[in-house]
Amino acid sequence: MFDKPERSLTVAGSIDEALAACRQGAAILAGGTWLMRDPRRGRPIADALVTLHKIPGFTDIQIGSDSISVGAAVTHEALGRSLIDIAGFEAIVAAAMGAANPAIRRVATVGGNLCTQDFAAADLLPALLAAGATVELQGSDGPLLLPIGAFLKDRKTFLGDAILSRVILDRTIAASAHARLPLRKAGDYPVAIVSMAVDINGRMSVAVGSVENVARRWNSLENAFAARPGGRPASAEEAAELAGDCNDFQGRDGTEADGWYRRQVMPALVRRSMGALFTAGVAA
Repeated sequence: MFDKPERSLTVAGSIDEALAACRQGAAILAGGTWLMRDPRRGRPIADALVTLHKIPGFTDIQIGSDSISVGAAVTHEALGRSLIDIAGFEAIVAAAMGAANPAIRRVATVGGNLCTQDFAAADLLPALLAAGATVELQGSDGPLLLPIGAFLKDRKTFLGDAILSRVILDRTIAASAHARLPLRKAGDYPVAIVSMAVDINGRMSVAVGSVENVARRWNSLENAFAARPGGRPASAEEAAELAGDCNDFQGRDGTEADGWYRRQVMPALVRRSMGALFTAGVAA
């Protein structure tokens, strides 16, 4: 009978210490809400773990007049509470405060949501994409700022020798909305997510999550919106009609829903998000 290897936990106090642990094979432990389920997915939990919450700035939310900086170790609950009264971030608040359940939201982190590469149903991703967020990575060569869309397209490469340290939100969004369709039998993971935002110049952005393996902007729908008189649909119903062609999405099959169904519900979520923007008075 073989003895089980002892597990180690490094509480990093700096980026360099965390990177050194990762180079020795340690896995990053954020809130642990995904990593701790590895045994259920047939994977062993890593023998070495490193936490980041003691690194200066990683649990901070700094609200400025032009931008907001969110540390990677900020929890969903803390994020939602901090932004709840700030116009423009309604989608991020809804995503943070509506994901999973209260127990998960108290420990799940922004960085964990962004960096878990095999979790397609992360709520924050489409909301951050619609808001045009920027991510900061810290590596041996110093900080690197990337648009969130570019980061999500190649997370494995970017995180090869770097750690996500914070998310930066530009305060140019007038209003935003977030709609999700969960199925309780699947543990409240959303079948599909649609987030929308309108910036101070009236431009609209749309992002989709959980439909494919990686969240992304819905560029063709944004272009269809921009082509309408005034640069946006005249009603939530018109927005849903414009969203009826989802052929540029390849729905993923999963235990909670088939790919075709994920695509089928997208227009209804577009209607809900657009309806929320009309109610807020910024899409009229």
